[in-house]
Amino acid sequence: MTSLGIIQARMDSSRLPRKVLLKLGGRTVLERVVLGARQSGVLDELVVATTVEPADDAIVEECERIGVASHRGPVDDVLGRFLGVLDRHESDVVLRFTADNPLIDPELIARAHRVFVASGADYLTTSIAHTLPRGLDVEMVRTPVLRAVDALATDHHRVHVTSYIYTHADDFDVIGLTLQPDLSHLRLTLDTEDDLKLIEAIVGEFGDEPVGYRALTAWLLSRPDLVEINAHVLQKALVQA
Repeated sequence: MTSLGIIQARMDSSRLPRKVLLKLGGRTVLERVVLGARQSGVLDELVVATTVEPADDAIVEECERIGVASHRGPVDDVLGRFLGVLDRHESDVVLRFTADNPLIDPELIARAHRVFVASGADYLTTSIAHTLPRGLDVEMVRTPVLRAVDALATDHHRVHVTSYIYTHADDFDVIGLTLQPDLSHLRLTLDTEDDLKLIEAIVGEFGDEPVGYRALTAWLLSRPDLVEINAHVLQKALVQA
């Protein structure tokens, strides 16, 4: 069974422009996502999916610099971009990553992949019963399911690639992977200046290599002053993302 990782990335961000190319320690945000995905050891290929917008030329240039493949597709159709990647890089399974999550945990990705492969399910996500910190979630889907969804998904479901699947779970074999303890109050994604301040503090502590989420969250829970930096930030709704 082959596995393809797709990182969706754009320069356009209303709350933190150009965030995917900001520097965190010695790496860009996008480079950290690429590194974390690759270190999971479960991917046969990895591709960054961006848009045809001129502003996203910078993402393609960064992909060339760090040695990862890229694909350009429609601006307002993320699902269309993913299927464009699959047309060139056919695979049995797609793992979805976003370029604003620079703290992804390779071992967590590998663990979820093992569960998914063993289960024979259509789709796995850690975000149905949300217990992980925001920014560490993992999701993967079988390619035939993703292609079937192309004919069904409309509006915001085409932007949030797998939202159609887990909102129509009765039509698919879905696994909601839940880990304990519940750490969903922690925010480790990058969307605002306050998110950036927290993540910079984390990188200052742990350095440029990916860190396991258990070690990371244990340290954060000992630093409530840092947790408070972005505790007030509200996540965008799917229709706004």
